[in-house]
Amino acid sequence: MDNYPKLMNVEDNLPAPGIEWEINVDRKQASKFGANITSIGNVIKLATNGLKLGEYRPDDSNESIPLYLRYPNEGRTLDRIDNLRVSTSNGLVPISNFVDIVPNNRTGNIIRVNSKNAINIQADVEPGVYPDGKVKELEYVLGITDIAPSWRGRTLNLPRYELDSQVRAELIGENEDQKQAQEFLTKAFGVALFLMLMILLLQFNSFYSAFLILFAVVMSTAGVFIGLIVTAQPFGIVMSGVGVIALAGIVVNNNIILIDTFYFLKTKTSNVREAIIKTGAQRLRPVLLTTTTTVLGLLPMVTMTNIDFVTREVTRGSPDTQWWVQLSTAIVFGLMFATILTLVVTPSALMLKENVVNWYRKKVNS
Repeated sequence: MDNYPKLMNVEDNLPAPGIEWEINVDRKQASKFGANITSIGNVIKLATNGLKLGEYRPDDSNESIPLYLRYPNEGRTLDRIDNLRVSTSNGLVPISNFVDIVPNNRTGNIIRVNSKNAINIQADVEPGVYPDGKVKELEYVLGITDIAPSWRGRTLNLPRYELDSQVRAELIGENEDQKQAQEFLTKAFGVALFLMLMILLLQFNSFYSAFLILFAVVMSTAGVFIGLIVTAQPFGIVMSGVGVIALAGIVVNNNIILIDTFYFLKTKTSNVREAIIKTGAQRLRPVLLTTTTTVLGLLPMVTMTNIDFVTREVTRGSPDTQWWVQLSTAIVFGLMFATILTLVVTPSALMLKENVVNWYRKKVNS
């Protein structure tokens, strides 16, 4: 990991090497001098972490403050411990008569996950490098997956590390959170589409009209990807995913208004073609107004612009605007793309259905 390209600040939770000083008390020797373990421990605490005397709670606080008694900094050294004296019935006795200080290797905590030893290694990527790409590389290099990552259509030639058969590598942390968020948003989007389908079927009593509206919702995601490519932004699972779900509601409204008007004018006109043309003429302004107002309202978020009407200041690139860039970009570009689908593809699909129905009737009658 230290030598892997484009990784930095590699850390692990392995115990760092060091020395622990162990204080051993010879109880028999201490009893000869009339010293007990409690008094010896209290004296040693004065030279180490301190002897707790009690707690104090100020009048303006709900938390107590512990009070410790210990020697000044110059008195809390390893050499001073040998010079400590314990009060006994025979007077003050140096603890060096019955205490030995022995150096030992420092012992670290053993971390277990599911009853198995675990070592956590964390690292940052260099500026300008997307973490998701490095995660896919490490999954292939460590043998977690057999699918080699690709870049711009070319499969990357990466070495694979042969880990011991008893060692298993797993990527957790942000990668695990990202997968959980992806699964949740995928289920949420699927449930939203299903509920939309049920409501549309109840409203129009037509599978074709319901699937036509949902087709516009699904195809609007193409505009989201186009917008992210144009603005050179990555697809964030959380914010871009929420933007796609929010976009679905706006696209559905525009298509419902268009198709509902078509069915109304279909009964008032002599043919379907005339009904479609009148529908486009009547619904053009409402659809464009919905798109325009939404896009203009989200443009400050897309451009990371803050407008303060009180102080009359305009700032760009503030930290609080970066969080909403992907969500607003997804809605803006997805809505503009979906507007084209609503005004062009949806009327064409309605006319296509009518042509197919007329062709089938002619074929049956002939």
